[in-house]
Amino acid sequence: MLIQSSRDPHWLSNSWLVADMHGGKAVLIDTGAPMEPLMAYLEEQRLELAAILNTHHHPDHVQFNEALHDRYACPVCAHAAEQELVPGLTRTLEDGDEIRCGALNIRALHIPGHTSGQLAFLVDEQAVFTGDTLFRDSVGGTRGRDHTSFEDLHHSVMERLMALPPETTVYPGHMEVTSIGREWQENPFLRLWRGVDVVQESDCTAFGQEARLLLRAQDYDGGTKCWVRFSDGKLDLVPGSQVQERT
Repeated sequence: MLIQSSRDPHWLSNSWLVADMHGGKAVLIDTGAPMEPLMAYLEEQRLELAAILNTHHHPDHVQFNEALHDRYACPVCAHAAEQELVPGLTRTLEDGDEIRCGALNIRALHIPGHTSGQLAFLVDEQAVFTGDTLFRDSVGGTRGRDHTSFEDLHHSVMERLMALPPETTVYPGHMEVTSIGREWQENPFLRLWRGVDVVQESDCTAFGQEARLLLRAQDYDGGTKCWVRFSDGKLDLVPGSQVQERT
């Protein structure tokens, strides 16, 4: 398996080019990063781009869909729940659908929470591309466009992704590569959800509403992400910039 990446310097979003072999076939997972390095790699390695796979519809993951579809005449794929939101979409996917890319087998995993149709892509049972659901030391938020709920995201992380073997390499939608085993052991959100660490609650306001802060941890962009509980009992994962602790 060959894996090449590009990262947008503003959004810090990753695009991943995954190929079976030199001179073989490749898929492009998300198109939010600069495409020139990946297009150059396609030519250098004599690769055929077989498909574009979108983890979700947010602009930092789909901005070059249509240009690449026009250039390479390859299908653009995303979950059916987001078919009206993904530019250039030509094929919808459901949980468990498989995509063949030369010698590679790619399985779509529906992991809603950050968006309704969020997908992960499991390649040859060795590598998983998690979009904006799981990052190194963080998890996705539940406040973006087309989000669902904290409960969905929690299930997607703990029951779907953490069910993968610990040695599975994680290629997230933003920033650094990690592994399922590392995140199980070290991710502060997962440690709380597993009961390894104890929640230290405090009063706060989140988006101007009274809430309880359950965890503030560093996010992929150098800021923080917060797990909060509102007065009606609703749990949420929100940007730390929107949370003010009260003394």
